[in-house]
Amino acid sequence: MPGVVVRRRLNDTCPWDKMPACSRFPPCSPPRSHFLDTRVPGVAVLSRWFPTVLFAGALVLAFAGHWPGLLRTEQAFDSPAADDATIRQARQQAANLPAHFSWSDLPRPTPSAHAATLTEVLPMTTPENDAPVQLLAAWFGGSREGAGDVSLYQSDWSTGSPWQPAGVMMTREAVQRQMGRNIRKLGNPLLIAEPGRLQLYFVSVSYGGWAGSAINRSQSSDGGRSWSTPQRLITSPFFNLSTLVRNPGVWYTDGSLGLPVYHEFINKHGEWLHLTPDGRVVGKSRMSMPRATLQPAVVPLDRDHAVAALRDAGPGENRIQWSETRDAGQTWVQKSAREIPNPNSAAAMIGLQDGSLLMACNPIAGNRNRLSLLRSTDRGETWSLTRVVEESPDDRDEFSYPSLLQDRHGAIHLVYTWKRQGIRHAVFSQAWLNNPGNPIVPAVPQ
Repeated sequence: MPGVVVRRRLNDTCPWDKMPACSRFPPCSPPRSHFLDTRVPGVAVLSRWFPTVLFAGALVLAFAGHWPGLLRTEQAFDSPAADDATIRQARQQAANLPAHFSWSDLPRPTPSAHAATLTEVLPMTTPENDAPVQLLAAWFGGSREGAGDVSLYQSDWSTGSPWQPAGVMMTREAVQRQMGRNIRKLGNPLLIAEPGRLQLYFVSVSYGGWAGSAINRSQSSDGGRSWSTPQRLITSPFFNLSTLVRNPGVWYTDGSLGLPVYHEFINKHGEWLHLTPDGRVVGKSRMSMPRATLQPAVVPLDRDHAVAALRDAGPGENRIQWSETRDAGQTWVQKSAREIPNPNSAAAMIGLQDGSLLMACNPIAGNRNRLSLLRSTDRGETWSLTRVVEESPDDRDEFSYPSLLQDRHGAIHLVYTWKRQGIRHAVFSQAWLNNPGNPIVPAVPQ
């Protein structure tokens, strides 16, 4: 309580009213020798505000102590240079792969599903070249978005096999019990893989709407069969609210993680968190924009430079908004907007193995009934429409919230919300992307 704090001596840790019982310190002088004397004219006001000033100072110290990463440190993205030999080799391999495209739907255990995330499960040791690729997808499902019956679900897929029956990752009741706090609803999951370990980040709300969100972290060392007790990320020393996650992070060379997140309370904007390998937030920077923005998707271009595409949540005519960093995430500046329409909808963006960038988004005004792929070969400066994945003449239909991944064999995977009823998976080769004249052969599942 502030009253107890104010009545402490400034040169030790014993409250005045506890001094007789304290054997660690010698007897103390009277309190007024250490505080402003309110009987002195003109000092009463200062004395009255002293607890407030002291409390504010404590918050500042807590902030500084909790965010050591805000001090400038040397850090670099774990990203190859544009002329790296692995990129040159990937370009050659992509040119030799046949064009391929296929569809499948993930299991539908609930009436509504949304916000899928996708990752490749990586074994502890390097797999053989011919070993099948194993993917894990997660999403939230229930009667509707934001309902109390929403849980997080998962399903796994491997080369040559269908999606397995959906399993429950997290329920609202289980998270509430494990974390010992009220949980009103669950939201966006995000999967991140490293050799032998999976990380799950997800959104929870204790009170209010999405603006009252917090991010939680859980881990699995058995390929997603079991998950550890969630731990809440401390993303702000002030109430620790209104931080959400959506898109994948970027690894640093020291094994730490950069995580793109966003803030929804009062002002909507993107943020960048720097996390230690054990999930402790040690740095935070803001992606400032003149417009309201959400859900940054970040791709590193080299060890220092990265670009971010953000959902436009502002009024009027919406466009994908852009930010970039040239110091590995310590600071971000706005880039001029490309003319890519954005109906206040999430976008996904990844760097392909050949060095180009691929984006999945809804590049139309007002609705989400067309999902397209756009590509950039000049580090995000210009974009061209490559493919329309799915569209409908009905403006009420929705093909949204995409997640992209290129696996170690070079196949590109796309999962997205299908009409809010389920999650759809498309897998295709880079050669299919390179030849827009080659139509989608399989019929779109209905």
